[in-house]
Amino acid sequence: MADLGCSLGPNALLPLWEVIETIHSTSRRMNHQKAPALQFFLNDLPGNDFNTVFRSLLQKFYDKLDEVKFDKLGSCFVAAMPGSFHGRLFPDNSLHFVHSSYSLHYLSQVPAGLVSESGVPLNKGNICLAKTSPPSVHKAYEDQFKKDFTSFISSRSLEMVSGGRMVLTFMGRSAHNPACKYGSEIWQVIGDALKEMVDEGKIEELKLDSYNIPSHMPSAQEVRQLIQREGTFNITRFEEEEVSWDANIEDGNEELVFHKWARGKFVSNYMRAVAGSMLTSRFGSAIMDEIFRRASSKYAIYLEKGIGLFHILVITLVKK
Repeated sequence: MADLGCSLGPNALLPLWEVIETIHSTSRRMNHQKAPALQFFLNDLPGNDFNTVFRSLLQKFYDKLDEVKFDKLGSCFVAAMPGSFHGRLFPDNSLHFVHSSYSLHYLSQVPAGLVSESGVPLNKGNICLAKTSPPSVHKAYEDQFKKDFTSFISSRSLEMVSGGRMVLTFMGRSAHNPACKYGSEIWQVIGDALKEMVDEGKIEELKLDSYNIPSHMPSAQEVRQLIQREGTFNITRFEEEEVSWDANIEDGNEELVFHKWARGKFVSNYMRAVAGSMLTSRFGSAIMDEIFRRASSKYAIYLEKGIGLFHILVITLVKK
């Protein structure tokens, strides 16, 4: 099994635990004497701190495994596989199950074609697809996603056994809800904060105009067509869900109540965790607090109006 785009947060081993529980319960139901041994690969880019994952999480995972004492479980092995999931990672016919959560909307690179032949930025005033992005910018993002997603599917096709399954969860855009028209609205808020700071002379205009994030939120139709065109997987389940930007703020305690500014701050904090290093490399660390303070207020207003939403695509595939 492989978890592609695992990062290093506290949930890095959660997919493995879910798989173990499922295999254990299925083995009991089918009266198997013993479940198969499990080899689980954690994948992310080489810059991911796998040492932190193994040092802080793996021992806790094995301790929990010993505590629960599954009686229908074989040996369980965990290893790292650094590299880009947009290309090959594993030998032919070596994987039975692949999982990827909230990673596939990230592109392998910023799309080409976002600057004119004379060097003028085409997505002026934006850091992602937005209302004012010209058609050529939309096409550039769509073409890059098409290339990357097709490469992802083709690579997994070679690596997975026939009958193997993939579960993919990632950000998309809605064909019906204007609040998720681009899927990148949460990034547009950061772009708006940056534009305010350009107008106030705190950021150079060219620095903003020539900056674009490598992320594309596709429509369900886009994704379905690319899978069908590649041709080696059957889609067994395809779901679309809309989730509030602050959906996890209660952290399991639904009785807690938060005012809108706290909700905005919550969203701003996790977007800083996601985007902070990218923005720092471009705009410097000195203005990060101000960027996300401004974004926090804007997020609060979006949430209050009920338009701060993610559009999520969840797809289950079976290798032919």
